[in-house]
Amino acid sequence: MLKVYSRILQQSSRRSLTLSARRLNEITNENEPRESAVLKKIREEQMRDKAALKWRKTNEESGDIDTKLKYFANNEQTSDFILLMQKPLELNPKKWKDMWDKRKEKNERHMQKFMSERHEILGPDLATAHFILHRGGSIKFVNAQQWTRSNEDGDVKLPSRYDAKFKLEGIRCDNMRLFYEGLENIRWLEHLKFASFHNVPTFDDWCLDRFSGSQCDKLEVLDISGTNCTARSLSCLYRLSNLKLLIVNDPKETLEYELTCAMLEEALPKLKIVNSLSVHNLQ
Repeated sequence: MLKVYSRILQQSSRRSLTLSARRLNEITNENEPRESAVLKKIREEQMRDKAALKWRKTNEESGDIDTKLKYFANNEQTSDFILLMQKPLELNPKKWKDMWDKRKEKNERHMQKFMSERHEILGPDLATAHFILHRGGSIKFVNAQQWTRSNEDGDVKLPSRYDAKFKLEGIRCDNMRLFYEGLENIRWLEHLKFASFHNVPTFDDWCLDRFSGSQCDKLEVLDISGTNCTARSLSCLYRLSNLKLLIVNDPKETLEYELTCAMLEEALPKLKIVNSLSVHNLQ
């Protein structure tokens, strides 16, 4: 009896499992088309929303790639131009002037960038001479009696090729519009002893640091009066081991400036830091 009863239980359990599996398959088969229909409807709604947000068709979509408006297109539009077009129209004359000045400064910075070809053809001395003279400065070569400047037309009578006879001994960049990028052109001057950046407002701490590392090891006189150099940049002049005279606005301008000058004179025993009034008033 027990064996018969156990067989009946096994058969009933198998039947129940089979029925539950069939029922589960039927339920899933019924739900599948419903879910796919819902997803399809959602996708259609998303596509309609995207089409509604699109304000125009592209030339490829409309089939009109070559239009008459192509003559007004600018293929060289930069990010600056795009930002300018996104800004509201400004009618303030002062802001127009500021924008024009910034544009001129940007162009000038670009024009003063280092050109390796110029240095390869002319050498460091003549390349620096051309760079300074074309911007209103003056130079002095070794064994020359006078300083050289460009004429009224801006022409310079200098060799257009490397000539070992021309070695720069002094440069004057007074009142020039000289930027950090331009200082890359003033380097590797082995015979330079005098350098003046008097009244160059764009000459700041970064520029002085750049110039002090320009391999001008024989420099003896440096004039940074009338510039924006602070006490923070004076410490970099320790690189100029042969420096004998440093001309600044006022060595006692502030306590920090005076302390930095004293430390620099201690690091360079040959150095003497003087006030610009004691030098330029005598000229």
